[in-house]
Amino acid sequence: MELGYFAMPSHPPECGLKEGHDWDLQVLRWLDELGYQEAWIGEHHTAPWEPHPSPDLLVAQALLQTKNIRIGPGGFLLPYHHPAELANRVAMLDHLSNGRLNFGVAASGLPSDWAMFNVDGMSGQNRDMTREALEIILKMWTEPAPWTHKGKFWTVTKPDTMFDFLKPHIKPQQAPHPPIGVAGLSKNSDTLKLAGERGFIPMSLNLNPAYVGSHWDSVEAGAAKTGRKPSRKDWRMVREVFVADTDEEAWKLSTGDMMGRMMGEYFLPLLGHFGFKDYLKASPDVADSDVTVEYCARNNWIVGSPATVTEKIEKIYQEVGGFGVLLVFGFDYKHKPEAWHNSLRLLKQEVLPKLKHLDASVGRAA
Repeated sequence: MELGYFAMPSHPPECGLKEGHDWDLQVLRWLDELGYQEAWIGEHHTAPWEPHPSPDLLVAQALLQTKNIRIGPGGFLLPYHHPAELANRVAMLDHLSNGRLNFGVAASGLPSDWAMFNVDGMSGQNRDMTREALEIILKMWTEPAPWTHKGKFWTVTKPDTMFDFLKPHIKPQQAPHPPIGVAGLSKNSDTLKLAGERGFIPMSLNLNPAYVGSHWDSVEAGAAKTGRKPSRKDWRMVREVFVADTDEEAWKLSTGDMMGRMMGEYFLPLLGHFGFKDYLKASPDVADSDVTVEYCARNNWIVGSPATVTEKIEKIYQEVGGFGVLLVFGFDYKHKPEAWHNSLRLLKQEVLPKLKHLDASVGRAA
């Protein structure tokens, strides 16, 4: 098993944009120093608790300040970008990364973002735009000119050479392109079926483990369409994690601090508006009103001493049938930086060595 990081990025609404950006950069430097494998940075436009509209700005800076960790958007919201422009920008970013870039894509799920960009998410237009945009981007990177794509949402031409020397020439450093990751939320997730179908990296967001177990079925269903054999080693699992020296300290620093505040003020109410609280329940008969911060911490979060956290990760691993990379869900602890750094350190240095027997290539503990 490997470790990575998934940042929305999350910051409280009173936090300045640069102040939050600087915290994210600090954490990315720590992750690199500690030997984490990868980090994914989200994009949002109308969520004060998720205030980064341009993950590539953070990624570009972080690549200059780190040496080994792979970093990428997690992901670009494809309905809001012209595919040809984004294809060129991501290709350039791949060169700046010297081949350390991951390319996460997403369809966007916030109605307030849909409204800003005039996208009809209720009808699934965001998903249709995402599929078409990704098709164009991959074509830009892999199919030589000349061609013209006339789609439902975009018309894009990759022209032949003009005036002897003007021609499309920008493509990624990694061949044929950076690894592509997609995140899934719902049961029978279409995006995770797409991951299986196209061989992309599947990422399951931070939901109840019993619910997430169904996500691998979606990956396998998609893979069956194209005759692929997906590997559980590629499956990323996003979880809320806080490790401290004792269970009591970890509980206080998580539920009683920024993790609890963000969940209580933003994430749980948001999921409630969408009718998504079922995704967090250990069983369907739990009332929505019972899905509190403390309930999530007990049932879904990985919080505790190194011994407790080791046990919880192994339990989740067995429940879902095995996965390859645990992605720590990022929170803003710039008011207690040493506590967040210590949690990341304990997870890597104390917990991970005790999980080496978990081999996702066979699906269960070896």
